[in-house]
Amino acid sequence: MAVALLVSHERAQTGRESGFLAPSLVVALIISLIISISKCNPLSTKGLTEDLIHRDSPQSPYYNPTLSPSQRLANSLRRSFDRVRRFNCSKPPRSDVILSNGEYLMKYSIGTPAIPSLAIADTGSDIIWTQCQPCAECFKQELPLFDPKKSRTYKNIPCNADSCKSFRRSSCSNNTTNNHCLYSEVYGDQSFTNGDLATDTITLGSSDGKTASFSNIIFGCGFRNGGVFGGVESGIVGLGGGKVSLVRQLGQGRFSYCLVSMSDNELQKSSKLNFGHNARVSGNGVVTTPLVKKEPDTFYYLTLEGISVGGRRLEFLNETYRADGNIVIDSGTTLTLFPVPFYNRFEDAIRSFIKLKEIQDPQGALTLCYHSEWDIKNIPDVTVHFRGGDVKWKYENLFVRTSDVAVCLAAQPVNLGFSVYGNLAHTNFLVGYDLVKQTVSFKPTDCGKY
Repeated sequence: MAVALLVSHERAQTGRESGFLAPSLVVALIISLIISISKCNPLSTKGLTEDLIHRDSPQSPYYNPTLSPSQRLANSLRRSFDRVRRFNCSKPPRSDVILSNGEYLMKYSIGTPAIPSLAIADTGSDIIWTQCQPCAECFKQELPLFDPKKSRTYKNIPCNADSCKSFRRSSCSNNTTNNHCLYSEVYGDQSFTNGDLATDTITLGSSDGKTASFSNIIFGCGFRNGGVFGGVESGIVGLGGGKVSLVRQLGQGRFSYCLVSMSDNELQKSSKLNFGHNARVSGNGVVTTPLVKKEPDTFYYLTLEGISVGGRRLEFLNETYRADGNIVIDSGTTLTLFPVPFYNRFEDAIRSFIKLKEIQDPQGALTLCYHSEWDIKNIPDVTVHFRGGDVKWKYENLFVRTSDVAVCLAAQPVNLGFSVYGNLAHTNFLVGYDLVKQTVSFKPTDCGKY
């Protein structure tokens, strides 16, 4: 069964703190879920697979045929300038997550009877929430607000429930009759949501009319919400590593994706997002590296040991950031972000192999750009050395075109406490997250044919 989801996936930028140079592109996706339903659990046998369509694809509702590729890229950069700030937290880290135009927009239904909802599906946050009636303060949305009083399966979570006590930003209602759990989230761009912590049934629909329903999903029913939203979404679906994320609540502990390249031809094809059994990454060429447990547990941390450029290894662990878990793998940040000293060495190594004329980025965002109307030929081999395995980059992982005559290095220097492995580096890899084994695996794959 194909389930439709809309995804707008934007990230990265000049950073949360002054001095950052970290713009990232923005990726928006439409997801179709294919779900095999068993008698016990819709994911228990075959899992589910989703189609992901880039925001600028002709299949996307956001597609504007009048824009050139470079104009679409420029818009993406502008949309994403708040994204990376979430990684450098001066506030409590769980709440310091950006809630912006750049996440996945996911089509699903909630309640019984099922009411349609369209939510930002965010790999960098956990809680699922939607705007609810009666709304004291809400941002504009095109779909009707969810009314919990009309859902037969809606249940408020009591204050004494473990699920309330374990949620860090929870409190008790002042209403002595109801005495139910309240939640509150404040995000890095000052977006916010407040409301009742509850459970209800979430239903994923499909193009063939079939559905898969998941009961007793913990979510936030938001009565006060605000921030940077595009006007079509109803809230957030968290896909991070925390206990209340959709990934965790589906009970599978495993997901994977395969992203097509950003070329015009490839953007017309679907990327894939898998959960459960379908998310296994196996076979020849698979490289696996450990996930490192750190706070906040929302983020997925890996250990980067170095990068080789043309056979010359640049050690990363001798930089300022020596600790395990020194890089966050993030499908929502487009560029790969390195600390300034290491980025400078990496850029110099790339420059030593490419003798084309250097130019300023026409978008004013990226640091190393070359004048070229075609893909750059004779690029050096670039291999990323993670703990436990090496990932060899292809052209689309290393360079991005920002105008008809400009090709730029798809990495930027930042002043974060760690690095970010952005989604351009994931292109044409099947990337699998196993939250039980605590690993991430990479398999070179033609994602347009996956």
